[in-house]
Amino acid sequence: MKKVTGIGGVFFKSDNPKSMNEWYAKNLGLPTGAYGTTFEWLEADDPSKKGSTSWCAFPQDTKYFNPSVKPFMINYRVENLVALLDELKKENVTIVDEVAEYDYGKFVHILDPEGNIIELWEPKDD
Repeated sequence: MKKVTGIGGVFFKSDNPKSMNEWYAKNLGLPTGAYGTTFEWLEADDPSKKGSTSWCAFPQDTKYFNPSVKPFMINYRVENLVALLDELKKENVTIVDEVAEYDYGKFVHILDPEGNIIELWEPKDD
């Protein structure tokens, strides 16, 4: 079974997300908005399929990374979230929440052995 298929996003805590977005826009040319930016790309194995990777600064007091106390979170794209979750449970991986489903895909959060929060995302096909 294919597990992680790529990076879905990089998220980090910031003292001032708005000014952080402005700095990255001005100095590095990122087209930032309220939710950071999204980089769109085509899959190498099938260029007819689009993908995206998000970059976003969160406020320092965000609860979104809980229970991790780390100032960042990586989002990994996965092919079959439910099947992967079954495998992770068998390996006693800490699963933080239940699978949530949105218009743009399914999500769940897990912890690695050092307490880093990991977001797993199965995108919906376009």
